[in-house]
Amino acid sequence: MSVTDIQLQQDTAGHDDHHEDHDHELGFVSKYIFSTDHKTIAKQFLITGIFWALLGGALSVIFRLQLGFPNMDLEWLRPLLGEWITVEGKIDPEFYLAMVTMHGTIMVFFVLTAGLSGTFSNFLIPLQIGARDMASGFMNMLSYWFFFASGVIMFVSMFIETGPASGGWTIYPPLSALPQAMSGSGLGMTLWLVSMALFIVSTLLGGINYITTVINLRTEGMTFSRLPLTIWAFFITAILGLLSFPVLFSAALLLIFDRSLGTSFYLSDIYIAGEALPNVGGSPILFQHLFWFLGHPEVYIVILPALGITSEIISTNSRKPIFGYKAMIGSMLGIGFLSFVVWAHHMFITGMNPFLGSIFTILTLIIAVPSAIKAFNYITTLWRGNIIFTPAMLFSIGLVSFFISGGVTGLFLGNSVLDINLHDTYFVVAHFHLVMGAAAFFGMLAGVYHWFPKMFGRMMNDKLGKLHFWLTFVGVYLVFFPLHYIGIAGFPRRYYAFTSFDTFGGFTDLNSLVSIAAILTFTAQFIFLFNFFFSIFRGKLAPANPWKSNTMEWTTPRFPKHGNWPGAIPRVFRWAYDYSKPGAKDDFIQQTTPYSHTPESNLEHENENAKQEDLTGVDKVNG
Repeated sequence: MSVTDIQLQQDTAGHDDHHEDHDHELGFVSKYIFSTDHKTIAKQFLITGIFWALLGGALSVIFRLQLGFPNMDLEWLRPLLGEWITVEGKIDPEFYLAMVTMHGTIMVFFVLTAGLSGTFSNFLIPLQIGARDMASGFMNMLSYWFFFASGVIMFVSMFIETGPASGGWTIYPPLSALPQAMSGSGLGMTLWLVSMALFIVSTLLGGINYITTVINLRTEGMTFSRLPLTIWAFFITAILGLLSFPVLFSAALLLIFDRSLGTSFYLSDIYIAGEALPNVGGSPILFQHLFWFLGHPEVYIVILPALGITSEIISTNSRKPIFGYKAMIGSMLGIGFLSFVVWAHHMFITGMNPFLGSIFTILTLIIAVPSAIKAFNYITTLWRGNIIFTPAMLFSIGLVSFFISGGVTGLFLGNSVLDINLHDTYFVVAHFHLVMGAAAFFGMLAGVYHWFPKMFGRMMNDKLGKLHFWLTFVGVYLVFFPLHYIGIAGFPRRYYAFTSFDTFGGFTDLNSLVSIAAILTFTAQFIFLFNFFFSIFRGKLAPANPWKSNTMEWTTPRFPKHGNWPGAIPRVFRWAYDYSKPGAKDDFIQQTTPYSHTPESNLEHENENAKQEDLTGVDKVNG
């Protein structure tokens, strides 16, 4: 931290009364809607993310009804879906593809990107590094409202006459590039592109803010080597987003040109109803390269924040220091770098040169190494720990389970030869829903259960949280584990019905089981909803540090105002994982505790640090 930054923090600390007075002076709109307080903005991202998660989950339930029970009369859905229910009582095949498209878009971008990173990066970065707020409160507010505007446009697109976008969540051309290709290629696709443009602006605004805040606004003593792993994860995630989302923006911009201005970036030799279109010279493969240059870093933009949250929760509830702190940071940096050089493993069947395919196979297998390091370190942290099975801990362990089981199947898909048979089958669906979807979702839920007391000053119900975990954990495996077998048998994803092929008749019962499990798993989320909203208003008041955790957010008041700390911001003297330290009076020592206060548990080099504190009053080793 530079002298200027420290001075800024000290200057800000002198105006705490102003912060509190200002907090009281704000009206409802300024305080809760157009707020610049990072904690309020985090709650806005969370509530919006919960709404989108419910909508995305509801869409999956509807199309699982079609897949699991192809002979069921769905006429009872007509009040909801209108003319998209055919006269035979089935979902219209084109609308089925639209629902799959919207489900993927909502879950990947609106829930697991904005809902996860937007909530916890905003909430935890200032609190855990010792900052009053984000570097730019106004930019932070804009980030949320761009996301909100993006969501409104996407929501409206679901109700237009021609239906929402129907090109799959990857919106490959030519379906997405030709408005006349199908009903979902018209206005619905245009609105999808406008919505995603606004979403990318929101992500970039947030990413710039997160990076600037972590670099410049750390409190005195909070060196990079003392940052909690949550902050490292949010920091690396923001860098990935800043480097990759502009590429998706350029891909979408060229797609708009092809749709509206007659260009041919992605189109060539296209015939519709026997009529040749004038487009020549473009390539739909170009779009795939641009999309997946964002698409694969996006996998880690989704999962890295969840892994950071899991690191904090597992260490806290194991009452042990995180195993391999530096290795965990190194693995996240390695994952971040390698995520930019493996995108073409999504494109093995596009006619890629086999030699080039072998290069991407090797790089894909290499990225498994830092991922395995993280899994190993989680297990080693749990090993022989004094484990406290809170709902947050259960969801974190569930994340590790999904990360391992889903990651193993990635080794099959990363092989350019095996991928020929598995590409675009339900094996792929099962793989990424486990390793990215369910794992990240469990990380998000773990974070909500763990930091709910700090967000709202109350406790969630423990028994309901554990019930929610077990129903969801078992349900997710019942949904996605059987899909591996259906995929190995060769059934392609995004198909409207299994009954189209006699070959897959033997999987009818298994497919029905998947649909029943999906419905029950979705229903279980209403336990969480009740627990969440009831506890906001009627939950038991939370103690100041309910989990006996070491990080800085637990040194703030129960209901921190804008500015977070009354008085000066505490200094940091140690790392975030001094749990069960031999000789210590308690099984946790907070980061703000000087070494001079813990002589009974200090190591030799820590005693030297304590002497420097005693002699000078300044932690010289902070740098």
